[in-house]
Amino acid sequence: MEEAARGAREAGGRTVGVLPGADVSTSTPNSWIELPIFTGLGQGRNLVLVLSAEAVVAVAGGWGTLSEIALARKHGRPVALLESWALPAASGDADLFTAGTPDEAVAWALAAAQRSDHDA
Repeated sequence: MEEAARGAREAGGRTVGVLPGADVSTSTPNSWIELPIFTGLGQGRNLVLVLSAEAVVAVAGGWGTLSEIALARKHGRPVALLESWALPAASGDADLFTAGTPDEAVAWALAAAQRSDHDA
């Protein structure tokens, strides 16, 4: 997450951290986060994160990442997979994309978010 936030800030973007703890004593945002949101929800914060996004880039493959992917697809959010879970649906689901590079993942996610805006 730190590298994603760093990349976003260096590219001129704003960064929001949706954190599992209730305050800075239980969740410390990385130094690239401009707006930390302390949810106090533990892993339940994954739903807050997904519902706050227009598209999701899933990086790597822990169980929390799989949870975010599942929640995103359940709620109609497009997902770009980057060095993440090898999901069979990726070949038949237009809103699930396996990216080869971070730049490709971000470009696809931005385009998918724009498509979603026009579909609403």
